[in-house]
Amino acid sequence: MERNRLSTAVLVIASSIAAGAKAEDIHGTVIVKQKLTRHRVTPTASLYQRGPAVELRSERQDDPLASERVPVVVYLEGAWPSNPVTATIEQKDRRCVPELLTIPVGSTVSFPNLDPIFHNVFSLSMPKSFDLGNYPKDHTRSVTFTKPGVEFVSCHLHPNMSATIVITPNAWRTTADRAGRFTLRNVPAGPYTIVAWHKAAGSFKQSVKVAANRGASVEFFVPLDDDGVEKVESRLTRAEARR
Repeated sequence: MERNRLSTAVLVIASSIAAGAKAEDIHGTVIVKQKLTRHRVTPTASLYQRGPAVELRSERQDDPLASERVPVVVYLEGAWPSNPVTATIEQKDRRCVPELLTIPVGSTVSFPNLDPIFHNVFSLSMPKSFDLGNYPKDHTRSVTFTKPGVEFVSCHLHPNMSATIVITPNAWRTTADRAGRFTLRNVPAGPYTIVAWHKAAGSFKQSVKVAANRGASVEFFVPLDDDGVEKVESRLTRAEARR
């Protein structure tokens, strides 16, 4: 029964796209009630320094809850047009910049090294496992992601360096701003499943129907209590140990 409903939704949306139905926006808000992400502790450079000293860039901590909203990726489920892009994650100041990237499936990501030291970008994640090897300043290497999913990227040479790439199944994707607001633009009228993903809290899904001339509005709550946060952090620790 669920498969039949999904097939019907696919046909409705595909027909709307093919017929050039007027597209509307999905507006929404992500509500995060407490701090979820552990503070990152970076070891001193002397513990793993290779080559010249490179100063670490500082993180903004003026609004802890704002820093929890910004990494939330919002996208629609379904294999609609993906419109692949070319994106970049820089290796700069012994950090990955940006630390969160969202791209549609089929996109290519370049990993330029802007530091005067070697870096080695790799990932063991399900969408694509790769190891780009050691390469010096002003060199870059690229990876094309052909499957949707979440890619956790690290550096073999510098344990503090990491980035997350969320590969969405179609072009409708965005991230929340510091207030938790987001907009998915130009979505054809029809029923959808919308997903909000947070690295610590996981995925939250709900159904939304985009109406012609009205669009749609949604809210996502992250309702973890203290016990839930501890379980999430424990799961992340085990996941990091396996990587």
